[in-house]
Amino acid sequence: MASALREGVSALDMTMRLTLAVLALASGVYTYLGVRDLLDGSPLITFFAAIIYSTAVSIAIYAFWAFLMRFLPHVRDVASRLWLFAAMVLGSLMIIAMSSWLNAAALAGSAAIEQHLAVTVQNYTRDLDAAHNRALGAQSLLPDIQLASTRFARLADAERGGALTGTGGSGTVVQLLSQMSSQLDDLGREVVASGERAKALYGEGSAQIARMRELVSGQGDIKARSDGFGAEALTLIGTIAALEQTSMAPAVKRAADDLAAGFIAPAADGRTADLAGRQSAVVGSVEKAVEAQASALSQAADKIVGSGPVEPARFQPLSTAEAVLRYAGDFLPSWAGAISIDLLPAVLVLILCVVHAAIRREAEPLDAETMTAAQLISALRLARQIGEAERATPMVEELEATHTDTPPAATVTPLPAGRVKKD
Repeated sequence: MASALREGVSALDMTMRLTLAVLALASGVYTYLGVRDLLDGSPLITFFAAIIYSTAVSIAIYAFWAFLMRFLPHVRDVASRLWLFAAMVLGSLMIIAMSSWLNAAALAGSAAIEQHLAVTVQNYTRDLDAAHNRALGAQSLLPDIQLASTRFARLADAERGGALTGTGGSGTVVQLLSQMSSQLDDLGREVVASGERAKALYGEGSAQIARMRELVSGQGDIKARSDGFGAEALTLIGTIAALEQTSMAPAVKRAADDLAAGFIAPAADGRTADLAGRQSAVVGSVEKAVEAQASALSQAADKIVGSGPVEPARFQPLSTAEAVLRYAGDFLPSWAGAISIDLLPAVLVLILCVVHAAIRREAEPLDAETMTAAQLISALRLARQIGEAERATPMVEELEATHTDTPPAATVTPLPAGRVKKD
């Protein structure tokens, strides 16, 4: 298996280099797109600055991961390997800081700005509704004002017949009651007029909100839409301020306080002392009624005023990078993709570490204490075959020696002695 792993690492070496180069190039391209929106100046200077920065990022990423792929899998010392892993973590953080967030800005920058515009529209819609509700809150005081005015007018009519003082006519009491009714009628008409103005301003604000929503969901360059959105937002802030000023609640509170604090009892003009005394008593009752009515109106108006004025925030345009950072939680997939482009080589480094560790384990001699049963059986079978081969070697050599190609020496058979012929 060790030889197969070595062959696999050798065969994939070019593939790993090509993969690392493509990932570094992709990161550089998205870094260029992200950093281009952050630079100001002439288009030519911005272009070259973005190109230089993105090129530096691509080279740094390629060199960083190439160094780790070359050295980390071969380091066996624990301390050295820990230091290299610490360097890999530190380098990964630096890559995220200089590249990944710009990649995320390139991937989701436009969507993040649209998210910012959408959130701003929601805030302005809330402020417009709050200002409109405050303006309409003063309209809830109108029935009380009208009832108080009607009450004083009826008392004035009754006094003309002598119902209060016992003497009919249009004297001091009638004049005082008519004056109170007239003041309350004027206040009621102002409240009604403010309601009409509030309705018209709310219609203008709603139209502006609708145009802002169209800019959020529209097509085209996001910068142009953001600029148009800012202009509409500035107009809407003015509309909300005007709507806030139409609220009659503060005016009703001031008028109610003036009714009580500024009440001046008129002198009795009765022809007799008895009539003058009765007029003074009725005037005192009217003063108490005015104070009670003024206190009720003031408390009702105070509840409306107490919520505080609506102060819409100014629209703050954001760059794509700033928008991605502010709304990072809404674009987690884009962040994951941006970081993965830069840190995917870390997976290749870990794979190489595992493969080279396996190669080293296969190349090292096995220990009897750590061998498995299958490995032990295979080792015994191999040892038996080697022993048989060693025993067979001397027999083969002996056979080879006895069956050489040299012919055997000729033998001479002696003749019998009696058969020897003598010359």
